[in-house]
Parts: sequence; structure tokens; C-alpha cells
Amino acid sequence: MNAARVLVLHGPNLNLLGQREPGLYGRHSLAEIDAALQTQGSQAGAQVQCFQSNHEGALIDRIQRAPDQADGILINPGGFTHTSVALRDALLAAALPVVEVHLSNVFAREEFRRRSLISDIAAGVVCGFGPQSYRLALEALLAHLRG
Repeated sequence: MNAARVLVLHGPNLNLLGQREPGLYGRHSLAEIDAALQTQGSQAGAQVQCFQSNHEGALIDRIQRAPDQADGILINPGGFTHTSVALRDALLAAALPVVEVHLSNVFAREEFRRRSLISDIAAGVVCGFGPQSYRLALEALLAHLRG
């Protein structure tokens, strides 16, 4: 198999990581998380491309281009996790393996955060381990892609 190509998508407010509620989300910036993912991917023989947007349409546009550019998607939909049927539909249309990731344990938080419109279409979900959640999710997605 050629080098696996992974698209990492970060939803709204994740650009504020390291500043926004560090007690809940940690002190690592999104740039640090992306750099760690790209290093991890490179060490595993994979190509990792990262994209963040606060705009649902921009995320959907990126997902719609993904089938030509990626073999799998790692996504932290942020607040769109609980609200975006459109994001879910775009992921279904892309027909690529998806792993959903969250920094916090969404199941130990407010009731509305326990419902994801993405989880049931994902190959798996990793949450609750801070930035490690991304590392674990990438490892799982790469293993899934390699069969």
C-alpha cells in the first residue's frame, strides 16, 4: 500500500486551544497538536494534512474534496458534533473511514454533549485523553486503513 493519506479536521473554537478553558482542554495549542500528528504520521509512513475552521461550510467543502486527497478522515467536529446533520451527510458522501476524536470525555460532561451525530458513522471514537486522544485516534485510523 502507498503511504496512507489522512485528513485531520478540527471544528469551531479549536483554534483557541491552549487559551480556551485549559483546565478542560489542556495547554497545548492546535499548532502543537497538528505538528505532533504530522510527525507521528511521518514516522508511520503516512501523510497527514490538517485543517481547522469555525465555519461549517468550509469543513464541508474540505470533506467533499477529501476522496481525491485522503484515504481516511480524523475529525474533531467541536460543537458541530451535536448539531450538524450537514457535516454528517458530507462524511457519508465522502465514503472514507472516519475516526471521531475529542479532547475531553464528552460522556462525563453536559447531557447535550453526550449525543453525537457522527459517532454511529465512524469506525471509532476516541475521547477524554486531551491531546493524547489525537495520537491514539491517528494510530487507530492508520491501523484501520492498513487492515
